[in-house]
Amino acid sequence: PVILITGSSTGIGYATAETLARNGHTVYATMRNPQSSPQLKRLAAADHLPITILPMDVLDDHSVQNAFQLVLSKEDGIDVLVNNAGTAAWGAVEELPLKLFKADMDANYFGTLRSIKAVLPAMRERKAGRIINVSTVAAKVFSNFHGAYCASKAAVEAMSESLAQELVPFNIQVSLVQPAFIETPIFGKINEIPSGTHYPNVKRYLSMFAAALENHEPANKVAYIINEIVAGERSDFRIPVGLYAEGFLNFRTSMRDEDWINSVS
Repeated sequence: PVILITGSSTGIGYATAETLARNGHTVYATMRNPQSSPQLKRLAAADHLPITILPMDVLDDHSVQNAFQLVLSKEDGIDVLVNNAGTAAWGAVEELPLKLFKADMDANYFGTLRSIKAVLPAMRERKAGRIINVSTVAAKVFSNFHGAYCASKAAVEAMSESLAQELVPFNIQVSLVQPAFIETPIFGKINEIPSGTHYPNVKRYLSMFAAALENHEPANKVAYIINEIVAGERSDFRIPVGLYAEGFLNFRTSMRDEDWINSVS
């Protein structure tokens, strides 16, 4: 299979590109600026992996179209699209700048949507293909100080479920992967919380995240699941990944909304 992955410079995207290539797949690993992230290219060259690095910014319509057209000019088609690129903003809804809400929605939701729109015409004509969207348990478990990220990923899940139904007649499958507390560089890019915040509980929330990350669950744990989906070994629409993922989701669904909301007090 020919596979295109977004956001491949680090973390889950990087691990997925390496894992799929080592399993014999032809991988087009896209990232916004390949020159500033040469690690994957060096790995591919050293280990003779079938990985081609391409520049693609999921925030830019032309960049997305150019990357997909380039791949389709070289291959008979794209068999699998893995939407992984994304950002995460933290902070109280009142205090988090609107531009960070927009940034999360543009990268996580519209970035995913841009890539889907670019790949679908060829998949639909061939009546074959798979779209794998990397979501998160936060798309179902909405927590304080994570409103921007949760909203953007919930939008991804809603769109993905609608899309999956639309694509049934064309033999195109859609999958959602829901990681929880996977150790990736995204947690090192947290925006600064205002020192004079009116919401001191944010420190408690960030401490909870830090404690969960002490399990050091690697990004390749998600990559292995994506490889199983590509291989046809997993057919679930939603697949939680991580030590706490399924339990966290079950814990939330077992609670009344009001109890969940008041659990922070």
